[in-house]
Amino acid sequence: MSYGLQYDIAARAPASERAAFIRRTYGHLAGAILAFALIETVLIKFVNVEPIVSVMFASRLGWLLVLGAFMAVGWLAQIWAQSEASPGLQYLGLSLYVVAEAVIFLPLLYIASQVYPDAIPVAGILTLAVFGGLTLAVFVTRADFSYLGPILCIGGFIALGLIVASALIGFSLGLIFMFAMVALLCGYVLFYTSNVMLHYRTTQHVAASLALFACIATLFWYILMIVMSNRR
Repeated sequence: MSYGLQYDIAARAPASERAAFIRRTYGHLAGAILAFALIETVLIKFVNVEPIVSVMFASRLGWLLVLGAFMAVGWLAQIWAQSEASPGLQYLGLSLYVVAEAVIFLPLLYIASQVYPDAIPVAGILTLAVFGGLTLAVFVTRADFSYLGPILCIGGFIALGLIVASALIGFSLGLIFMFAMVALLCGYVLFYTSNVMLHYRTTQHVAASLALFACIATLFWYILMIVMSNRR
């Protein structure tokens, strides 16, 4: 590792440079969350969402195709956000991912707004509380959770397999699966937050904010489903 690259890592960078990187990362994260909320508000309030939701849920295969398209777009967005080619491409990746999340969330948020409108703010507050608590724990302890990477990867593949099987066969995953996903995502928050503090390069604030946004958005998805289940 060269001298320049060694001190480009957040853990080895000068304190002022590391602090600036962390501020940029969480500033971009806040911007992504606000953009996501604005897009969803506009879609639900000013667009006829019912035909879109109907098409997305027309069949189990249709929903799997939507999930597959989201995964492909998410992969492309992350590649762009991690690109060293140009800052513009990085921001395009982050923007693409926020829009993709807004589309994938549309059916769930539309149903929640029509049937359980109070569930959305409750889930939002709970999500921010969990995310904030885990973030604070990492920054206070300065623990390195990078060792969780392989465990989280295996857990993610198992979860994906169960989701696909559920869509194809038609069985319900239930509350136990939702709580297990919340636990898995808490692990991802710890993993990526410690990476922000220790392992990302100080020029990777866009990629870091995308990773954190993906965590918090998916965490919100499952907490909202749990809250909606308790409202039934």
